[in-house]
Amino acid sequence: MSEADLDAEKYEKHREAGEILAEVRDEAAEMVEVGASHLEIAEWAEDRIRELGGQPAFPVNISIDEEAAHATPGVDDSETFGEEMINLDIGVSIDGWLADTAVTIDLSGNPELAEASEEALDAALDVVEPGVETGEIGAVVEDVIDGYGFNPVVNLTGHGLGQYQQHIPPNIPNRAVEQGVELEAGDVVAIEPFATDGGGKVSEGADEEIFALENEGSVRNRDARKALQQITEEFKTLPFATRWLDVNRPEMALRRLKQQDILHGYPVLKEEDGCLVSQKEHTIIVTEDGCEVTTRSR
Repeated sequence: MSEADLDAEKYEKHREAGEILAEVRDEAAEMVEVGASHLEIAEWAEDRIRELGGQPAFPVNISIDEEAAHATPGVDDSETFGEEMINLDIGVSIDGWLADTAVTIDLSGNPELAEASEEALDAALDVVEPGVETGEIGAVVEDVIDGYGFNPVVNLTGHGLGQYQQHIPPNIPNRAVEQGVELEAGDVVAIEPFATDGGGKVSEGADEEIFALENEGSVRNRDARKALQQITEEFKTLPFATRWLDVNRPEMALRRLKQQDILHGYPVLKEEDGCLVSQKEHTIIVTEDGCEVTTRSR
C-alpha cells in the first residue's frame, strides 16, 4: 500500500471514530439527569462504542463541579448525579486512530459557564487553517471566555492525536501565548476550552482510577502479570480504567505495576479554588482551507 493510500486510510479511520463518537456523546448526554448512575452511564457509553464498531480510546470521564479531567467511576461506584455541573469526555479508537470529544451538561443552574466553553470552541474552530499559530487559537479562546466574565483553565490544553497516542504535539493552549506552533494541513488535533468561575488553574487530587502503560517490564505476582498481559494486548498505550481489568483484586495488581514503573496513573484534576469547570471539545482534521470537524453531530 502506498504512503498516500495509508494516509487516506488513516483519515477515514479518524472520521469513522468521530462519527461513532458524535452519536455516543449525544446519546450519553441525554441520559444525564439528577439521580442517574455515573457507572451505568459510563459503562453504557463504552459498550455503545463497541456496539457501533469502535473501541473506547480511554475510560469515559465524568467530571463533576470543580473536577476538570481524569474522573471515571470505580469498580463498584454508587454515585449518582445531583444538581451539578457535569463534563462528559469520551474517546473512540479505530485501529488506534482516535477521536476525542467533550460536552458540559449543566444541572447546577450556571448555564453561562457552559456556554462560555462552547462559544470559545466555536470561535477557535473559525480561525483554524494551515499556518495559524496555536497561540493565536489560545488568544481567541481566552478572549471569548473573558467576555463571559470567567477564566480559561490555563494549565490544561488541547492536543494532537496519534495512533494509540492520545496526547502528542502540538498543544493547543486555552490562553494567548507568544510562541506557538503553526498548524499544517493534515494535522489531527483536539481543541478543548475549559472555563471556570475560579482562578483558572487545576491541580492533582488524591483519586486515581485511570492508568496507562509507560514502560515494558515484568512482575512476579500472578494477578499483576495477568493484568499486564491484558493491558498490553487490549489497551496498548491508551488509558484504561481499573474496572476494565479481568483480574482478582485489580487495585493490588495496579499498585504492583506502578511500583515497577510499568504504569503511570492519572489523578483527578480539580480547580484549585474549588470552583466550577465547564468543557467543550471537538476533534478536527486541518484542511487546506480550514478544518473538518470529525466529532460534530450528524
